[in-house]
Amino acid sequence: MSLLVVGLSHRSAPVSILERASLSADTRTKLLQDTLAAEPAAEGAVLATCNRIELYADVDKFHAGVAELSTLLAQHSGVGLDELTPYLYVHYEDRAVHHLFSVACGLDSMVVGEGQILGQIKDALALGQDLHTAGRLLNDLFQQALRVGKRAHSETGIDRAGQSLVTFGLEQLANGGDVETWAKGKKALVIGAGSMSSLAAATLARSGVAEIVIANRTLARAERLAQILTEPGGTGVSARAAEMVAVGDELGRADIVVSCTGATGLVLTGDDVAAAVRDREAPLALLDLAMPRDIDAAAHRVPGVRLVDIESLAEASADAPMATDVDRVRSIVSDEVAAFGAAQRAAHITPTVVALRAMAADVVTSEVARLEGRLPGLDEKQRAEITQTVRRVVDKLLHAPTVRVKQLASEPGGAGYADALRTLFDLDPETVAAVSRADLNDADVKNRGRV
Repeated sequence: MSLLVVGLSHRSAPVSILERASLSADTRTKLLQDTLAAEPAAEGAVLATCNRIELYADVDKFHAGVAELSTLLAQHSGVGLDELTPYLYVHYEDRAVHHLFSVACGLDSMVVGEGQILGQIKDALALGQDLHTAGRLLNDLFQQALRVGKRAHSETGIDRAGQSLVTFGLEQLANGGDVETWAKGKKALVIGAGSMSSLAAATLARSGVAEIVIANRTLARAERLAQILTEPGGTGVSARAAEMVAVGDELGRADIVVSCTGATGLVLTGDDVAAAVRDREAPLALLDLAMPRDIDAAAHRVPGVRLVDIESLAEASADAPMATDVDRVRSIVSDEVAAFGAAQRAAHITPTVVALRAMAADVVTSEVARLEGRLPGLDEKQRAEITQTVRRVVDKLLHAPTVRVKQLASEPGGAGYADALRTLFDLDPETVAAVSRADLNDADVKNRGRV
């Protein structure tokens, strides 16, 4: 296993850099394709959220891998390598596993314990599977990260350590007061209809707003989200869809605006916001969860407007209290990292053990054939008994060494046992490689569609 991750997040880079380095869906696809085309990388996956961009790869050379992945991130993000490099972090092998598992549990999130990251990890794996850039290592890694994240949320109170960015943002708009009291009876405008916007709409509905308007470039998606909010058994809130061209008019009627689109430019300019509040007395609350930003930072200076964005959320979350359950989650992560490493090391020696047993089976077949030539008078029952006896002898001789070598190989520093086994039994390297290729093909078929 030579797992490498190169990335940047709200912990390593200012929001201004993250904003410029954000990756569109098409760019992520091209980044993965170019990663596999690069010489050091055999697999690739990209995790891109509103506050992190990480490129995972299975590499055969550490330094060459770091250089190549850093260059690829710079090329596809549009931020020059010299400018980007000071903000990049690098994790390798077990440290890379530990990092992803921590991310999956919400320990590395802007708001500790938020669970939305699990959906984003799931999306990253699905993209890697669709493009066939995620092989056995990254499939196993991301699948296990999802299980570790779910375990952390089910076995601890990490959920209480923080909330989603939506809830945290609304709390900031309410100046730390009760969100339901603050939001009750207000009219809300949600711009966008993706996963974050859907979460925002549902949160606002539960908070007691009187009306929610969903605006999106694809009207059908906005209508679908509005339907979900108003259908029987739902939130019971009044909700309707609107086209993006109507955002200006809707902005003038709204009390709360949450925006999270995939637009590369501003959705609301400072002038748009100023025009919306020109003839009104009620304040306007704006929550911008997009990266890059949807709402012009100049809206901060418009009288009667309060804007909370990713940058201000990052500043506020720096002082957020940590729950005692965080220590328990860290313990879970450490245990899971050790288990994952042991499983990967044990899997590394499996092709060698399979090749050894195949060689032993060939020896048995050859010797039985030779014996039949020397003793042609054996009947079918005698021949079967002799064959079975020879196989049992070989199996008993190989059992203890192969079980023990698997145990030793699963321990830290056990990678050399596969080489020792191949040398001791003079195994054909191509035979071992053929078993490995067969395992990879089986894993690829098995992992397709598993997300």
